Amino acid sequence: MSTVDAQMPGVFYRRPSPEADPYIEPGTVVRSGQTIGLIEVMKTFNEVKADRECRVSKILLDDGDEVDIGQTMFEVDDV
Repeated sequence: MSTVDAQMPGVFYRRPSPEADPYIEPGTVVRSGQTIGLIEVMKTFNEVKADRECRVSKILLDDGDEVDIGQTMFEVDDV
């Protein structure tokens, strides 16, 4: 198991808009470069992208949670 950590502080979102489905769910296999969440900083939304192909085992934040630099957002397993 490894983790995906925040590269900036801000507010975390699991979906592109309030009425949209989340980018991923636990168990989702993602490809390198795939968007897996958003971090809002001063009204600018920054995509969080997977750095490699992996399976998301756990999502540690909910929509609207504050996140700090280096904070773990996801637990992932290699596929």
